[in-house]
Amino acid sequence: MSMLTPPGMGGKYRITGNRYPRMRRPRGRRRLVFAAMGTVVALGLVGWGTLQLIDVFSGGDDDKTVRSARSTADCKREPAKGQGQNKADKTGKAARTAQQAPKSLPKPAEITVNVYNATPRTGLAKDTADELRKRGFKIGKVGNAPAAYDKKVKAPGILLGAPAATDGPFDVLATQLDGAQTKNDARSGKDVDLIIGTTFKDLVKEKDAVKAMAALATPKPSSSAPTC
Repeated sequence: MSMLTPPGMGGKYRITGNRYPRMRRPRGRRRLVFAAMGTVVALGLVGWGTLQLIDVFSGGDDDKTVRSARSTADCKREPAKGQGQNKADKTGKAARTAQQAPKSLPKPAEITVNVYNATPRTGLAKDTADELRKRGFKIGKVGNAPAAYDKKVKAPGILLGAPAATDGPFDVLATQLDGAQTKNDARSGKDVDLIIGTTFKDLVKEKDAVKAMAALATPKPSSSAPTC
C-alpha cells in the first residue's frame, strides 16, 4: 500500500505510486460552453438577416438610391479651373439675374375692359365698371352679356380676349377678381371682356389687389439647385 492511500481505504480505493492522481474537468461542461456560444452566434445571424429583409421590403435602400440618382443627375460636372470656371460663373450670374428680373406687365390704364353682366342681377356691370375705373382701368363697353354667355357662366367671371392678352392683361385683371376663368377668342384688338358670372360676389379689396400686382411684378426666385 502506498503512503498516499488514506488510512482505512484499500481495495479499489487503493492509491499506488508516489503522486496524487491529476483531477480533470468533465468534458461535458466544455461542450455546454461551446453549444451556448454557437447558439448566441446563430441568434445574432438570424437577427441581422431579419433586419436586412425588413430594410429590403420597406424600400429604404431603393429610396436612397433614387434620391442619389436624382441628385447626381441634377448636379452638373464641376468646371475645370481657368476659363471653364469663369464661364460657369458668368452663366450662373446670368441665370440668377434672369430669375430676379421683374416681369413686364401692362399698367391698369393701358388695359381696356369691357364689363358684361351674365347674371339676373341688374346694375352689376355698371357698379363693377365704376369700381374698376376708380382703380385705374380704362372702361370700354358696359352692358348685358352676349347670348352665348348670358346666365351660363357659373364661375365668378370669365376674362375673354385675344391670345396676346393671356400674358399680361389677363394677369393684371385677374388680381381684381378671385376665381376668374380665362378664355381666348378670335378678336384682333387689345381690349379684354370681363363677363360676370352667377357666383360673383364682389371684386377683391383694392389693397389686396395692389399687393397681388406687386407680387406679379417681382416673382419669387426659384429654389436653389441641389448641392453636388
